[in-house]
Amino acid sequence: MVFHITPYSHNSDVPAQHLWLNRAGRPPKYRCVNSTGRALRPKFIGSTPSPEPDGAYSMDAISTDRTTLRALNEPGDKKNIRPSRKEAESAVRTLLAWAGDNPDREGLKDTPKRVVKAFDEWFSGYDADPEAALARTFEEVSGYDDIVMLRDIDVESHCEHHMAPFLGRAHIAYLPSDRVVGISKIARVVEIYAKRLQTQETMTAQIAEAIDKALNARGVAVMIDAVHQCMTTRGVHHPNVGTITTRFTGAFKDSDELRTRFLRLAERA
Repeated sequence: MVFHITPYSHNSDVPAQHLWLNRAGRPPKYRCVNSTGRALRPKFIGSTPSPEPDGAYSMDAISTDRTTLRALNEPGDKKNIRPSRKEAESAVRTLLAWAGDNPDREGLKDTPKRVVKAFDEWFSGYDADPEAALARTFEEVSGYDDIVMLRDIDVESHCEHHMAPFLGRAHIAYLPSDRVVGISKIARVVEIYAKRLQTQETMTAQIAEAIDKALNARGVAVMIDAVHQCMTTRGVHHPNVGTITTRFTGAFKDSDELRTRFLRLAERA
């Protein structure tokens, strides 16, 4: 394949939103094209702000993007630093262009908005509190003190390493001491932690700790069985490989009999 280096002309018919910005925030002096005249993907992509309605880049957006990136890269608490929706959509446009497509073509024009809206749902767990979900409990259980178990709770999460989905089922049990919680709240806790960037191991531990702490349970057992798309659709490309993680606290950790009961009940799912 033959590559050509051609000078950029600011008076050319190339739309402004297709020009990459260099580190100084200006269009580069040259671009690289192949033998068909198609511009190649640049190795470095600078801050790419959202285009204004007239198709020109806003220098205010460039400044805002860079301020946000600098803040995120500096040491310290990142909890209160969150890019705007416009900045998030701009980032999606950059990825679309990096992948080799034209973010301004008809099929992709609204993709940044759709992706950001999808992120609202996929990562809604960051705006939810598992402690609040488990706050309302009930003490009138007529002395019931045996296993309370939910099987086959759907798990839909995203791997924090590749942001690829992992899908599966969770089985949750606890031994009540002096109170119980509505069973739907257990499923809600699973959903809250799943709707975040996760590793399966971390999520398993978080769910067990939240239930144990909120209910003062005599013991908690958690099992998650999931298939990771980062292993199915990339990398080693091994489909349908299940990953199983478990966490036991209290009586479930101390008693082989209780663990065996839990695992046998989970196997029936």
